[in-house]
Amino acid sequence: MLYRTKTYLAGDWDGDRDAIEQIKKWNDSNYWSLHFVDVHEVTQSSDDSLYCSIKKSLSQRMDMCKTFVLVVGKNTAIVTKGACFNCGNYVKEDSMSFYGYYSSMYMQRTAHCSSGGSISNKSYIEFECDKAVRNGLRIVVLYNSIYKYPERCPEVVRNIGTHVSMKKANGDWDYYAVKDAIMG
Repeated sequence: MLYRTKTYLAGDWDGDRDAIEQIKKWNDSNYWSLHFVDVHEVTQSSDDSLYCSIKKSLSQRMDMCKTFVLVVGKNTAIVTKGACFNCGNYVKEDSMSFYGYYSSMYMQRTAHCSSGGSISNKSYIEFECDKAVRNGLRIVVLYNSIYKYPERCPEVVRNIGTHVSMKKANGDWDYYAVKDAIMG
């Protein structure tokens, strides 16, 4: 039997690294009482892997988790990193096809992976959110802001789970709000 005991941190590492690093800092500290097992510390995937193999690794990590924490920033809903069309092995082809009574022609655009992987144009964030919902994980959405901006959150988790702003009105990190949301 698989026991789900870990926590999965997700977010736009380019745009929201500060917020993700702050959560990790609180978690690693002996002073703060935010303590969870970050699945990313247990198993790693190589950044030079194919997007599809990275997604497979992410999926295996998520299978060990009971909580999914998504940090939402300005660009979270529009990030495309992880989509196959950004991968060097993504190949687009145009082909001619014939159909109909008079053998009419039409142009068809197809795509495939030159390494044999399956094609998915979901970003890593979209993939992770979909998987968290399918796995029935407890979902925590933390906004890297003093306000909650649901329109910046991927649709699949926009209306489920706990949604909390990570910052106080003065712009300082709100440790207690984050702690209550993650540990809740």
